[in-house]
Amino acid sequence: MNPTNPTPNIRTCTRCHIKYDWRRSSSTSLKMTYCNSLCEAADLGFTIEALIRSEFVRTRSIERLLAA
Repeated sequence: MNPTNPTPNIRTCTRCHIKYDWRRSSSTSLKMTYCNSLCEAADLGFTIEALIRSEFVRTRSIERLLAA
């Protein structure tokens, strides 16, 4: 354990300021920033996971158009 941070797994959510164990956060990509995906979406306006999925769908659509 680090003497300056006796509980290294406990973080404070950027959005709601609640203390949480980042290993149990439901946020997919920003576990050490947000306590859950709702705080992530509320703060950013989207979740990183949704952004990645939308980019994948857009890329697949472009590929289909080019193949036609």
